[in-house]
Amino acid sequence: MGKELFGTDGIRGVAGEYPLDAVTVHALGMALGSDACRTAGNPEILIGMDTRESSPWIAAQVAGGLRRRGVRVRSAGVITTPGVAYLTRTGPFCAGVMISASHNPYQDNGIKVFGHSGFKLPDDEEHAIEQEIFRLRDEGVEPEALEPALDAGLDQQYLGYLVSTMPARLTGLRMVVDCGNGAACQLAPDLFSRLGAEVTSINREPSGRNINLDCGALHVEGLRRKVLDEGADCGVAFDGDADRAIFIARSGKIVDGDAVLLVAGRALKAAGHLPGNVVVSTVMSNLGLEKALEREGIRMLRTPVGDKYVLEEMVRSGAMLGGEQSGHVIFREWSTTGDGLLTALRVFEVAARAQAGLDELTADLAIYPQRLVNVRVREKRPLDEIPAVAAEIRRFREAFGDAGRVVVRFSGTEPLARVMVEGPDLARVEDATARIAGAIERELGSSKGA
Repeated sequence: MGKELFGTDGIRGVAGEYPLDAVTVHALGMALGSDACRTAGNPEILIGMDTRESSPWIAAQVAGGLRRRGVRVRSAGVITTPGVAYLTRTGPFCAGVMISASHNPYQDNGIKVFGHSGFKLPDDEEHAIEQEIFRLRDEGVEPEALEPALDAGLDQQYLGYLVSTMPARLTGLRMVVDCGNGAACQLAPDLFSRLGAEVTSINREPSGRNINLDCGALHVEGLRRKVLDEGADCGVAFDGDADRAIFIARSGKIVDGDAVLLVAGRALKAAGHLPGNVVVSTVMSNLGLEKALEREGIRMLRTPVGDKYVLEEMVRSGAMLGGEQSGHVIFREWSTTGDGLLTALRVFEVAARAQAGLDELTADLAIYPQRLVNVRVREKRPLDEIPAVAAEIRRFREAFGDAGRVVVRFSGTEPLARVMVEGPDLARVEDATARIAGAIERELGSSKGA
């Protein structure tokens, strides 16, 4: 059962253009409202958003559609995606809606929907909502905005929960927080300060157009400079909706999601909180992580890229820890989704107990040279059906054997083919990446660097 609107992380696109035009967004609110009325009496739905200039009007159109179906709407205002997931599963809400395009630039936006369980909707429910959206569009539904009433206490409920998960104070920890001009601008500094850390904040002045702009989890160069200049113990950067976190060690070393999985996996295993001694990650995680976990007696299961697939495998296998190299890490004991703020607390907890910094905690993680190239494509044809591309992929997979990896896939949210190659020798890795990306570019489109 194919879906046209919902990708691996909700609906995403350019704000104001299909499928994020006013009519389609309003129809989504109506469709979600109809779905809610079938499953709950007097349904109530929560809406949260990031700091993009388009987020308020998109939220208002969703709310307008929900109202037309008799659904009560409450707004958490600017809040993180995991904040919406937490409030949805612990509150009276039958569903939660987050308006955000995560790490994308401000021109983009997206709509993520969570069920009362705190999990994203199952595929069949998303498909049914899509069909209703198409029906409403065909009928010529007129959009009607409703600015939902802000419940200012909801973000504090979420913040209080995060504090409750932390058994140790952060007194004496000098840290720099890169808020990415996004949803974490207020919550992150407040959280760490409440726990006793000495916090320096950067990129905390959202304009509606500067979210993720040369800052945050995808652009940590500025954070790294600030950590070194300040002589801070560490730094942490969040993306636009704060479902991922990337760290900087005192030395300036970048500590990504792979390193977090090693640090957390080792600590959870030692505490007896890692069922089956299993950690779930994706095909993008570095081979060095897999080998480091093996040395700890921990098995790593790989999934396709996307937190949705990581979570599905975690539920299937009973794993309590999983995540992505991008910094999207899921601790199932505490959350139903990746949460950058929660991830930071877990990392700081391990560091406090070990009385060690991030440099020491990640010293034994040997990273294999890895290159990622994005190729912008006209269409997403199966790569194994394109002889020139398939031949290049096969050639390098055979050449690397067990000493390297070649992963080529299409993005779930953008018109891109992603080519990732890793191995023990940088020159060979770069050669393989260039040749495979070149073949895709010649057959399907034009190259754009990662």
